[in-house]
Formats: sequence, C-alpha cells, structure tokens
Amino acid sequence: MQRDIWRLFKEKFTIWRLGGRLGLVVVLLVLVARLSGWLQFLEWVTFDTFISWRPYEPIDERILIVGINEADIKSVGKYPIPDGEIAELIEKFQEYQPVAIGLDITRNLPVEPGHEKLVELVKQNKDIIGIEKILPPGQFSSIADLPPKQVGFSDMISDEDGKYRRALLGAVNLQNTNDYKFSFPLRLAEAYLSQKGILLENGQRDRQTMKFDKIEIPRFLPNSGGYVGTDAGGVKALVNFRNGKERFRTVSLNDIKTGNFQPDWIRDRIVTIGMTTISAPDLFNTSAISGLQLHGQIYGVEFHAHVVSQIISAVLESRPLIKTWSEVWEYIWILGWAVIAISLSLAIESPWRNLFAISLGSIGLIAISYYALLIWGLWIPIAPILLILGINFVDFLSACYQYEQSLKAQILIRQHTIEMAFTEIHNGPLQTLAALLRNVQNYDLTKEELLSDLKNLNLEIRDVGEYLTQQTLNVQESLRLGSGLKIDLKRPIHEIFYEVYSSTIERNLPYFQTLKAKVRSFEPLEEEFLTIERKRELCQFLEEAICNVGKHAEGVTRLSATGTKQQEWYSLKIKDNGLGIRSNYESKGTKDSKNLAKLLGGYFNRERLTPKGTICELTWPIAGSKNWISTIKFRLKSYFQRKLRFLTKTLHRRI
Repeated sequence: MQRDIWRLFKEKFTIWRLGGRLGLVVVLLVLVARLSGWLQFLEWVTFDTFISWRPYEPIDERILIVGINEADIKSVGKYPIPDGEIAELIEKFQEYQPVAIGLDITRNLPVEPGHEKLVELVKQNKDIIGIEKILPPGQFSSIADLPPKQVGFSDMISDEDGKYRRALLGAVNLQNTNDYKFSFPLRLAEAYLSQKGILLENGQRDRQTMKFDKIEIPRFLPNSGGYVGTDAGGVKALVNFRNGKERFRTVSLNDIKTGNFQPDWIRDRIVTIGMTTISAPDLFNTSAISGLQLHGQIYGVEFHAHVVSQIISAVLESRPLIKTWSEVWEYIWILGWAVIAISLSLAIESPWRNLFAISLGSIGLIAISYYALLIWGLWIPIAPILLILGINFVDFLSACYQYEQSLKAQILIRQHTIEMAFTEIHNGPLQTLAALLRNVQNYDLTKEELLSDLKNLNLEIRDVGEYLTQQTLNVQESLRLGSGLKIDLKRPIHEIFYEVYSSTIERNLPYFQTLKAKVRSFEPLEEEFLTIERKRELCQFLEEAICNVGKHAEGVTRLSATGTKQQEWYSLKIKDNGLGIRSNYESKGTKDSKNLAKLLGGYFNRERLTPKGTICELTWPIAGSKNWISTIKFRLKSYFQRKLRFLTKTLHRRI
C-alpha cells in the first residue's frame, strides 16, 4: 500500500515538475514579450474588438455634423469651397442659435471670394471655433488673428498600426513653450458645458490632466493598458467611440441651403462643419466602430465629434471614460491568472478536461474584461493571459505526452522481457517437459530414467533463469536456445540458422529418434535491414518449428529445413513426413509466427501435406527491394501454389 502511494506520488511529482517548470518559462517569456512591446498589436486588436462589440447607442442629439460632400462641391463648382460659401453657412446657423459652431476646414490660404466676410464674421461671433495645426510638418491657423479661446488644434496621433485610439486634448506650442494649446474637440466641449455652468479645470488626483465638475479625464500614460513605452507628451485620452450605425446626425451643405433640416437639430446644439468626401482626404483609421460606411475609416469631423461626445456624455450622463489600472495592478492581474493557468494544467490530468477548463477560464476572462470595459470603461489586459493559458495547455499536453511515452517505453521493455522469457521457457524446458509427459503416458521410462530427466529439466529451468538475469544486465545481442547453446546474433543470419538447426535436432525429443534423412540448406541473406531483434525472432521461429516436429510428427523419417531466396523474397521452410498436429488449435507459436510475418511485411503458412507430413513456411520481402512487379508475381505464384496443394489434398481424400 505504501509502495503504491509512493509510486503515485512520484508520478504526480514528475508531471508537476515538468509542467510547472515549463509553465514558469512560459510566464517569463510572455512577460518579457509584453515588456518589450511585442504584444501591443494583440492588445490593440482586443481593445478595438471589445469597443465594437458593445450594444448600439442612440444618436447623440447634441452634435450636428454638416458634411461637405462630393455633391456639394459639384453644386458650388469649386474646390476648396470658397470662404464666402462658409460665411453664408455660418450666418444661416446663427439664426437658430447653436451653442458653438466648429469649423473643421483647413485654411492655410484665403479662398476667394468672401474671405474678408468670413474673417469679420468669425471675429464678431464668439461661438465660432476654428482649427489650427501645431504639430509638424505644417503649422498654421485656418483663420488668422482669431482669439485663443476660439481656436483649437486638430492634430491627432495614430498608433504604430496606423489606427487612432487616442485623442490629444492639450499640448505645449512647439514654437512657444510658454503657450499651452487646447484641442478643437476640447474647445467645443468646453463651450457646450460652460453654458451649463461647468468649467474646465485642472485635475485633483492628477494635476496634469483636466476635469469638468467632478469628472476627471483619465490621462494617457506611456504604459496605459496594452501600450508599452508610448509617447505620452501633452494630455492624451483614450477615445471611447460611440457605437451604432448612425452615431451623429449628419446633413450636407445642400441640405442647409434648401432648408432640408429641423431647427431643433441646431438650436442649443454643437454644429461642426467638415469635409465628408474621399476627394478631400481627411480620414482616420479605426476598427473600434461597427457598421461603418467606409470600412475601417471615419472622417476627421466625425472623429472630433466622438471626442466631444465622450467628454460631454461623461460629465452629464456618467458615460464611462476609458481608464486603465496602474502597472503594478496589471502585472498582479497577469501573474494571478498565470498561477491559475499553471494550476489547471497540472491539477487536471485529462487533456479533454484540461481543454474544457482552459476554454472556460478563457471565456470567463474575456467576459470579465469585456464587461469591465462596457460598464466601467476599464481596459484590462488579456492578450498575455490568453497566451499563457493557451501555451500552458500545449505545454501540459507536451509534458503528458513525454511522460506517457516514457511509460510506454517502460511497458514495452517489460513486455519484451516477459515475451523473451516465455519464449526461452517455451523453446527449452517446456519442450523437454512435453516429451517427458509423453514418455510417462506411454510408460516408456523407468524410475531412474524419470528421475534423471527431471533433474535435467531442473537444470534447464535454472539455466534459463540465469540467462534471463544476464540478458537484463547486458546488451541483448545473443540468443539462448532451448538446448542451452548461446548464439551470437551479430553473425550472418544463414550461419546462425545452421547452428540453430544442428543444436535443436540433437535435443532429446521423442520423434527425433526415428529420423533417417536430415536436410538443411540456408542461402545467404542481405541483412542490412534486419535488426538484432528480428534475427532473434527468426531464430526462435526456426527452433520452434523444428521442436514441433520432434514433439508431434509421429513416424517422421525425413526432416528438411531450407532458406531460399527468389525474386527479392526470402522463404524459411520446415517440412517433414510425419503425422504432425491433428487439431486446428492455434498455439502461441503459431500466433507469434503470424505476428512476425506481419512485422516483416510477409506471410506465414502452415498446412498438412498429403498423404502425410507438415510444411511450416515464413516468407518475407527483402527490405529495400523496389521491384513491385516481381513482388506481385511472387505473391500470385505463392497463392496459386497453396491453392494447388489444397486441391490436390482434397482430391486425394475423395479418392
């Protein structure tokens, strides 16, 4: 009992040692990969996917987008749209008293006619906000001499995969480090919230960020979420895009000119004017919004609308802003799941149950992360954990496979040892015992002869035991015959056949006494493809077949053992003229012969001859032969020969 418990403990410890070691290596490699930034892309894909999976949200009625499209350009007949057209559009809006008008149209030079009118109109109305560029390569203002409160920069920074997930809200002017600039969407959100008495202030928990009322905008840091070592200059925030087929109400320039709109769409709303045509490329790449008209892209005016909507919705409706854990908590989270992954892999030994547990854990992890982002806006890293779960499962299978292969190898060795022991006993002491029993039954032995034979049998059994003990300690390159003779299996196989025949025929078996003609002939055989084990089995086959003649071939006078080679096949044949075995019982020797034939790719045949006699034949192809035509011919020839012998025997019985 204690031995079984100790063996079970050792098996478990082996699996834990192999699997645990591999698990720790996997965790370290994944952590190094994350610290090196190699997992950023997977984290970004996960983030975009979760954002796009969220339920559709209603249109944000507080923002109206006026998109100047291709039809508008054709209607005006000129591009860029003249400043006079923009001025008339603004005058039209002012009739309905919007909170703010955002002019997201790039102007580095006047576009006549109407430039002076546009400049004068903008200066007289404080609710108009223009854009400027503050980042290289070009730095300019769309409308010159605007007050700082009416200007916001439209620059945004993409990630390494070319997609936009962050909004730049504030930055130092590169031309004047004492001048701090705010973004275009932040200016629009500030204008809207100030009408409700909510002012823009510095953050309290983080003095470098911004806040409206009690809502503090989470500032993007170099290692926020799935990012690693990213430039976090200025004040940036992760964008919580609105999801849905129609995020904001959008009208065209022609819709405004023709009055195809509702006044309530403008009154007390934010109106943003921008280009919504591919011919004037102002596109932002994103995978975080489902159902886009342009696959994977939105226009710049809509991107800014998402940022404005995010800020206003967070302040007025508590819609979550995207935030992340500190680095310490992120790595505690990752390591905690790593412990769970390794424990699952080691505690559950069944691969299918382990796969189910890993799949369930992965689904749970994805669900937790998704709902954390949906409900609280918390971005939890999951890519490294999924990698750890998956790779640990593969490592578990590898450890189990290695351990299973080791057990199989041990079982095969034990099985081979048992089979070898039985064969040695079967071809030695059991053959002697069978002859002794037959003589006892026939009363052919005196008491002294019986005693002598029993002593010899005792010695044979002891010799077999000593031989098997030596074989387990030494390289198995020898074979002990039932006669006690030990043969070197490294010698040519046909020479070994001669030795097996000569030694076996001299054994004290009852029907060897009547033999008058003994024929033996073994042709040489190319044995480069014969292993030591196959040579051993062939010799044991020959010994077994000859012993059967000595035990069962009553009245035998002729025995021939031949090994012939023809058409790339080798045939080992033992033939006698005795009565032989009269039953159809399939002994162990017959089963072993059939298995050997299968291993060699050949066939085994044993049949009674007419009028008497038995033939026992093992035929196999010489390894390396590629002449398949001759192989087919030989098989057909052998088949018809056996059929002919069967018909001859049947006819003889009828006669």
